[in-house]
Amino acid sequence: MTTTLTRSAAPGLRRHACAVGGAVLATALLWAAARGLGVELHVGPGGGRPAQAVGLPLVAGVTLVVSLLASATRAGLDRLTGRAPALWTGSAVIVMLVSFVPVLYVDASDGAKATLASMHLVVAAVLVPLLGRRNGDRTAPYLDRPET
Repeated sequence: MTTTLTRSAAPGLRRHACAVGGAVLATALLWAAARGLGVELHVGPGGGRPAQAVGLPLVAGVTLVVSLLASATRAGLDRLTGRAPALWTGSAVIVMLVSFVPVLYVDASDGAKATLASMHLVVAAVLVPLLGRRNGDRTAPYLDRPET
């Protein structure tokens, strides 16, 4: 008996869902770890305006929106070009690097800035490998179930 892998949309959809869910879970765990270590996640926009707390709903919500946009962008690139993996990965790295600019200028403690920067990195660490793969790449078989 042999096992074959299907090339349906389900494995790609499953991979995208795992990427989005994994990014949200990773940032939520990082937020909880920072809070557990006593890091005060308050950021001030500057200009004398009061600092605001960065709570778990904000972290999870922003991560969810960004991850869904990343997934939709990759899906759109898949429809437009055969170079989607390279284009998406390059774009994702650029977006990640640009995302650090506000972290540098926000009014926050060093611990809060380090936590925020780590959140940006962990989102990229989840999304880039999962969404940057070629469709049909079987390097993570636990995401694609074999047909029996």
